Amino acid sequence: MKKIVLFDPSIATLNIGDEIIKKSIEKNFPELNKSYIVNFPTHTPPYYRLQRICKQKMLRTISDADYKFFCGTNALYTSMLRPFPQWNVSIFNSALYKNTILLGVGAGINSKKVNFYTKKLYDRLLSHDYIHSVRDDYTADFLDKLGFRAVNTSCPTMWELTPEHCTKIPIKKGKDVIFTLTSYDYDMENDKMMVEILRKNYERLYFWPQTVDDAEYLREIGDKDIQIVPANLASYDMMLNRDIDYVGNRLHGGIFALQHACRSIIIAIDYRAANMGQSFGLPVIERTDIGEKLDRMINTEWATNINGMNFENIKSWKSQFNFD
Repeated sequence: MKKIVLFDPSIATLNIGDEIIKKSIEKNFPELNKSYIVNFPTHTPPYYRLQRICKQKMLRTISDADYKFFCGTNALYTSMLRPFPQWNVSIFNSALYKNTILLGVGAGINSKKVNFYTKKLYDRLLSHDYIHSVRDDYTADFLDKLGFRAVNTSCPTMWELTPEHCTKIPIKKGKDVIFTLTSYDYDMENDKMMVEILRKNYERLYFWPQTVDDAEYLREIGDKDIQIVPANLASYDMMLNRDIDYVGNRLHGGIFALQHACRSIIIAIDYRAANMGQSFGLPVIERTDIGEKLDRMINTEWATNINGMNFENIKSWKSQFNFD
């Protein structure tokens, strides 16, 4: 039996979107289930100095795992000299991560260029033997320039959005809507306008907080006649298993709704949703276009066409691994 280590962003996270990534990997990469799997957090260090001394046998088992996968999220940056990285690793505790394979990971820009420390760190962390799975062409190019091989498989949350699946998504608006907001990157004027447009077009409004502060932000906007869904993935999953639309500025919340064949409109508030909308045909509008486009999009008939996915890339990337 193969030994697999999953570096899991859903552990010790404040964003349930990380749980959506993990759940999507479990669903769309079932080959992993043949193996013995150990999960480690990415937001916090996996072990501290004293534990490394006392638990050498366990750490040796982990270090010698057949495969180590880093699961999704925006883990790579042009500078890893940041106080709270998505991947909480440094040059001093990098040994456990040696030969890590990326699984649908994205990259962000937080400096003008990749510094020497970051190059050295990636060289220690990432596998040179396997092709990495990344979320977009930018990340593939980013890794190529650093000397790694990578293929654009998109995010694992997108892997089940096949043409056949998309035909199940309604072309007309439903009676009810579930929506999301992003408390850390808010725009009170446009977010409030979005809620008012939803009030006008739907009989019942439900709100799902994807992070701990989202519900408080809704109260600032005005939560009259809005039912708040408990802030956990199981409750959100249950709501999506009914005839309901999704509108909101949480990218993974919107993709999870598409997985459930819900008619979805994702409001882009940063480069991630905008880029994925352009690359893969996600139903996306910019937040600054809410006043001009949202009402019309809700009331227009249109089909969901996820048209930029390369399923052969996914199949080819998976074929590198032997789980028997």
